[in-house]
Amino acid sequence: MKTIGLIGGMSWESTLLYYKIINQYTNELLGGQNNAKSIIYTVNFEEIEKLQHQNKWDEAGKILHNAALSLQNAGADFIILSTNTMHKLLPQIKQNINIPFLHIAQATANEIKANNIKRIGLLGTRFTMEEDFYKQILINENIDVVIPNKQDMEIIHKIIYNELCLGSIKDDSKQIFIDIINKMDKIEGIILGCTEIGLLINQNDFNNIKVFDTTQIHAKQAVKYALNN
Repeated sequence: MKTIGLIGGMSWESTLLYYKIINQYTNELLGGQNNAKSIIYTVNFEEIEKLQHQNKWDEAGKILHNAALSLQNAGADFIILSTNTMHKLLPQIKQNINIPFLHIAQATANEIKANNIKRIGLLGTRFTMEEDFYKQILINENIDVVIPNKQDMEIIHKIIYNELCLGSIKDDSKQIFIDIINKMDKIEGIILGCTEIGLLINQNDFNNIKVFDTTQIHAKQAVKYALNN
């Protein structure tokens, strides 16, 4: 079994989910008293969040690069980053890192293809929805990506930062997300492209749309990688 290196804290709410899923899935596969071997480096999301909204991405990248180096030096065999948005900085984070990174968008794209879905909706922070660092990986896999309109993107972004990252789960916000998804044009599935969105909505909220929870997908891929390589 390989040792998983997890960069967490963005937010700690989703990092908690990662840790739970990783260990539960390991035990599901191996049984007995088995759980995953892992090392977690938790950053302070207050620092990261401020740098994001001040457009100081290089400074945020240095923090995450140092976290990755720490995990490598501590003996992790590979690294996962428990956030969708900060994959924007992956080239900077991976500098001088000699162990593999498992990309959350690639893991999600693989799962979408396995379900034969061609047209997918994407929810996440404004950075993830608007910019190409995430969408391009899906497009490269011949997946058509649909994002909400500007107004809906701002609503989603605010709910993520002002509620979900703080562990605040509100029925009104859940309905807002469901309504936004239901009016997206001819989508076959929806990517919960922020690791906290799964706290709010899940597959049980939809009948005709396949839900792809990136936290679940990424955490389980990490377990498979740890056990099969």
